[in-house]
Order: sequence, then C-alpha cells, then structure tokens
Amino acid sequence: MEDAARTNVPRGEFDFEYVPETDQSFENALAKASDGERLSVADGIELMTTGTDREGIHLDRKERVLETADRRRAEVVGEGVTFVANLNNNVTTACNTGCLFCNFKNTAQDFETDNETNHGGFTKTPEESRKIVESARETGIYEVTSVSGLHPGLALDDEHLELLEASDRGDLNYKSPSAYETDPGTYVAQMEAMNVGDVHLHSMTPEEAYHARRGTDWSYEEVYRRLKEAGLDSVPGTAAEILVDEVRGVICPGKIGSDEWVEAMEAAAKVGLDTTATIMYGHVENEAHRVMHLKRIRDLQDRTDNITEFVPLSFVHSNTPLAERGMVEAGATTHEDELMIAVSRLFLDNIENIQSSWVKYGDEQGLKMLSCGANDFMGTILSEEITKRAGGEFGEARSFAEYVEMITAIGRTPVERSTDYRQTRVIDPSDPPFGPELGPAADGSPLVPESERTAPAESVADD
Repeated sequence: MEDAARTNVPRGEFDFEYVPETDQSFENALAKASDGERLSVADGIELMTTGTDREGIHLDRKERVLETADRRRAEVVGEGVTFVANLNNNVTTACNTGCLFCNFKNTAQDFETDNETNHGGFTKTPEESRKIVESARETGIYEVTSVSGLHPGLALDDEHLELLEASDRGDLNYKSPSAYETDPGTYVAQMEAMNVGDVHLHSMTPEEAYHARRGTDWSYEEVYRRLKEAGLDSVPGTAAEILVDEVRGVICPGKIGSDEWVEAMEAAAKVGLDTTATIMYGHVENEAHRVMHLKRIRDLQDRTDNITEFVPLSFVHSNTPLAERGMVEAGATTHEDELMIAVSRLFLDNIENIQSSWVKYGDEQGLKMLSCGANDFMGTILSEEITKRAGGEFGEARSFAEYVEMITAIGRTPVERSTDYRQTRVIDPSDPPFGPELGPAADGSPLVPESERTAPAESVADD
C-alpha cells in the first residue's frame, strides 16, 4: 500500500527547535529494532514517522513497525494481558496551575467560602477519602490511585502548614485552608486516610511533590520519605506530559520543568517507592519530542530500575483550553496512537510493561493496541474524572467479566496483577464468575454489578 496517512498535529504553528529530521533511514532503524539493538533518538524518530524521507504515515511501513513491536512484546512478557482491581480517588479539582491541556481543574478561588460560583468541582476531606477506600476495599479493590489538583491550601503536613502560614512570600500559591468551604487536610493526612488495610496507595506525582515542598528547603527525598511513612506505596509518573521544555512552555508553563520532574522521580526511587511513567501526546508536540521523551524515561530507568510500567496517554482535546483557543484541532490519529505504543515497546528496552488505556482509546482500539506492543489493559478504575472532564467518552468502570471476555476474544490470556506486577493470577475463562483474588478482602466476587457495567465503546480517534 503506497497511500500515506497524514497526522493532525499542527507542527507548523510553533517555532520549535526540535523537529523530526534525521540522518538515519527507516530501514536501518527497523533492522536495529528487529535485531533487539538499543535504538537512538534518530532511530525512534524514523520509526515514529515511518520514515522522514516522506511526509505522512506510510501504512505498509507502519504495519512493519507494529509487527516488530508485537514480536518484541511476546518475547518480553508473553501472551498474558494484565489488569488490576483499582479505584481512583482524586482529592480535589481546585488548581491554579493553568495547564492548557487540562479541563479537570477548577480555579481554586471558586472554592473559597465567600465565592458563590457554581463550579461543579469537589474537594474531599481525609475522612471522606477514608470512607471511599474502606468501602472499595470491602468489594475486593486493592489499589487506590489518587492524583489531584494543586489546591492552594494543601501542605505536606502540619509542619509545612505552619511554615506556609508564617511566610510573607506571595509566590507560593498558598492560602490558608480556613479560606475554603472544605479543608482538604494535608497530603500526609490524606495518605494516612487512604492507607486502609493492605490496599496499595499509588499517589503524589512529581508535580504534587513540588507543591508539597514549596516555601521550604526540603529535598524531594524528604518529601517522599514523609509520604511513605504515612502510607504511600508507589508514585504515578504523571505530570510528565512531554519531557521537553520547549513543549512544556506552550502547554503547561506553570508546571515544573523536565529536569525537576526527573529529580523528583529519582528521589522517590531512592526512598524505596516504585514508580510508573507516562507520556501525554497528540497536542502541539512533534515526533522528535515524543522520542526525546522516551529517551529521558529510558535513561531514568537505567539509573533507578524501579519503573514498573509505561503508560502512553493520548490527548483528549475537545473540552480543553488548547482546543478552545484554536491551538489544536484534534488529538492524535489512530495511526499515531498505534505507533506510539509500538515505538514505546521497541525503544524502552528496560521497561517490561506497556499499557493500553481503554479510557483513552475505547475498547476496540484499546484491544488493537495489545497487538501493537502493549501487554497491560489498565484496571477496573470505578471512577475516572480527569479524562471525562476533557471530553472522554469511554466510561468509568470495567468489570473482570468484561476483561476476561475481551482478552479471550483476541486469543490472549487474562491475568490479574498487583500494582507492582509482582503478583499475578492467570484467570480461567471457563470458570466464572470473575472477580479479584489478589487483594486483602478479595474473594473472587465480581466487582461491578451487571446493571452498572460499562457498555463496550468504539474508538472515535481520527484516522
């Protein structure tokens, strides 16, 4: 097939230093990938673009990249498709960071006691968070993921709160919790509240850790050490977006830079916390930025060896400021999504698990990604506010029965896993009912009642 599919990323609108041009060839890059050699950034760009010798995505070349990645997946992790019994408990939508890709947040001022704005956001107290996790644990859930807005009243702990209260600096994004309708407590208080039984607590991104040390000279190691003592088990490597500062300067100028993100992740590793890593792509960046991001993640893993999975997150654009301001017209195409998964598998030779997000891709395309290099299919979630607020259409919950049905239908093996992948359980499709068994209160009972199942969704990504 000689036709090419063009991408939707508006590369011409931004004067970026880094562009997808190399002195390498697609054939050489693919040969290196097929032989299992470590790829260079130039190699990755050739594979991501299906060759810089021509415009658009060459469909025959794309299929060769996908096939190579699928073979690599089989060699590294076999035929199992993993998933986890988890819950999202995001503490607050209050945030003043102003990221242009995000529609999860609400301006923090809207939450103040003297403000009558009907913002539709939320802030949970530690007591409310605990009740949510306790209830989920009893159903069999054994992971809670918590990623939140940067509420100005949130401090690391009581000591940090005192320091912020006494500070006369005006650049700390701090306002006393008493100014708000709901006091979110401290990060430590929230961690202690969600530390229920043996539930795995996955929280505190590098951006949140930055927020939790503002106005002090505390290191990231000190912050993560205190959080670990409060019950934190692992750190989500979100807030990464694209780890190239010229892109961050466009989409999230108020966030930490790439170097500081890496510094925080290294600190989490040093205190014994597992991490994940992500990329959020399909907005203003180009293929060179995507591969440069992969290189930073691979280098980080070379140093720490504690990244348990890599999660490509396809940008959902419709309700975001980037779309409202006319800076993007669409997210990534399906072809770009597939190549992102495949090149991640081939480039990240030191990370075993690559995740396909059914929340981002939908069921049909999410399953296709499992033949493009991915081996993990997320989790039950039971609540997903971030993607939904950005215009995502693929539901908020997934039952074990749905997982078993879908994974078996594509000829693969359904495997329940723990957050860190150290515990796994192969599920026999002929032995229903299907429910989690790896958690402290999991007895194999189904998590999501039949009446609440998410109807299978089809991908709406542009081709």
